[in-house]
Amino acid sequence: MLTVLRVHLPSEIPIVGCEITPYVLLRRPDGGISTEDVHEAIPLDGHFMRYKWYRIQSDRRVAVCNVHPTEQATIQCLGCLKSKIPVAKSYHCSAKCFSDAWQHHRVLHERALSALNENGNEEEELFGRFGSGNAGIINASLSGSTSNIGQSSSVNNGPTPVYPTGTEKNSGETWFEVGRSRTYTPTADDIGHALRFECVAVDSETRSSVGAPTSIMTSRVIPAPTPTPRRLIPVNSADVMGHFDLDSRNSSFGTFTVLSYNILADTYATSDTYSYCPTWALSWPYRRQNLLREIIGYHADIICLQEVQSNHFEEFFAPELDKHGYQALFKKRTTEVYTGNLQSIDGCATFFRRDKFSHVKKYEVEFNKAAQSLTDAIIPAAQRKVALTRLIKDNIALIAVLEAKFGSHGADNPSKRQLLCVANTHINVHQDLKDVKLWQVNTLLKGLEKIAVSADIPMLVCGDFNATPGSTPHGLLAMGKVDLMHPDLAIDPLGILRPASKLTHQLPLVSAYSSFARMVGAGYDLEHQRRRMDPATNEPLFTNCTRDFTGTIDYIFYTADSLSVESLLELLDEDSLRKDTALPSPEWSSDHIALLAEFRCKPRVRR
Repeated sequence: MLTVLRVHLPSEIPIVGCEITPYVLLRRPDGGISTEDVHEAIPLDGHFMRYKWYRIQSDRRVAVCNVHPTEQATIQCLGCLKSKIPVAKSYHCSAKCFSDAWQHHRVLHERALSALNENGNEEEELFGRFGSGNAGIINASLSGSTSNIGQSSSVNNGPTPVYPTGTEKNSGETWFEVGRSRTYTPTADDIGHALRFECVAVDSETRSSVGAPTSIMTSRVIPAPTPTPRRLIPVNSADVMGHFDLDSRNSSFGTFTVLSYNILADTYATSDTYSYCPTWALSWPYRRQNLLREIIGYHADIICLQEVQSNHFEEFFAPELDKHGYQALFKKRTTEVYTGNLQSIDGCATFFRRDKFSHVKKYEVEFNKAAQSLTDAIIPAAQRKVALTRLIKDNIALIAVLEAKFGSHGADNPSKRQLLCVANTHINVHQDLKDVKLWQVNTLLKGLEKIAVSADIPMLVCGDFNATPGSTPHGLLAMGKVDLMHPDLAIDPLGILRPASKLTHQLPLVSAYSSFARMVGAGYDLEHQRRRMDPATNEPLFTNCTRDFTGTIDYIFYTADSLSVESLLELLDEDSLRKDTALPSPEWSSDHIALLAEFRCKPRVRR
């Protein structure tokens, strides 16, 4: 007989928009133990599994703290209501919670007031990007944090029968049937309520249950926490105060936006490494929805992601971004060193809007192959094994040549194609391999130089370079050469960096975020961005923020002779992130922050 041995939940807290698939351990008729489902269409020995989900509801509605979403709210900020800030942001679980959060909560009020003074309607743009529904003060407005993701027609909680209006139980609670499949995705209506999952074996002929159902309860469903939306700050305009409308660029011909983001692969997102992050916020079902919501919210024309697992690219990111008009390219890391599941190996994914660009060519850079060629050329045979052990780290780069569909607007020669080369890379992480980092960056730049020679083409070099400002890889990228007296050059046991005078390139690369340092004028937003920049390096104070490390290792470089920076996505304040200890957190689902720049193509000038 088919029987249920055990049921448990993958996460202790259900979140709106994040599917729940309980672990169900079955004993099959032959005595075998399995977690595989037994569908009605393919019964096993005349039996199949039936599942039901219930929402357990009482008359009392529950508001949730916006800082600690697992806690019930006890106080509400009336200033938020007056400022028309989404109601979800107004709830706190205690006076201490509100007091501790006030420094960052006050920014919401200041922004709303500033926006209201400018045009009276700006708060809709400031807080509406991730969805801010306002159908109700307790439930619907909280649920607005889920945006359209998780509320769309793609959410499938099983067949759609006419469920009963509710069944009164002895406890005085009402059970509403909400799903009839093993997997369930909580909706806005579930916020503040517990869910009950039931499973039972069913006789195929009689359609009757065999034995009593096995059930398990969840804790109360919480809304997905929503970070304060980040705004696009003009950097190439006299109006530095600007109107920060992310969609206004759609009418600006010849401009496009590029996002670069290390999303933190699930295989690396362990509780051992990020013990300060709640387990539910670290789970992939939650993080993937939060990341997707954030990425889509930026409306970027080109998206460069790092640490995208192969299975997540194929099963999630590619199909989901395809729905939003993006074409996808992917290059996974090589596997000479990697020993894990090949399906979960990560790589670089580049997406571009089909209505803005078309794909011309794809280049794949495998640093392992370059290492093999290098050792064959300069390393004595007896030392090659040791050399390859140091050099082969499975890192890659993905280079895409795209053709813009800007039309004749903003171009000096409408009869000529407007091409764009976008490099997306993830450089080796090990801090004791400074020579390998520099060699990988130099190898990538040499490849890009060959493309530049063959075509008159603007270039973008994006990614996680695992190199801080002032390091030799950063110097090579930003200055076109390395400081010959730099102490990092002393670490070169294989002699692959000699002579250091040859570590040069001719690409006029500039870091996009250095534009913040060159801005003139004054204003609320400009001053805030200057405080988040390092005046010594003209780079952000950080792009990676964990408990053990805070610094800048992610960049968007561009060729300054063919592109100009129009706007930049505002940087985050470290103090606001530290309220959750560090990244990742319930609000931000990676240990890196996203970088985004808006560019304009310059009239062509031959290099």
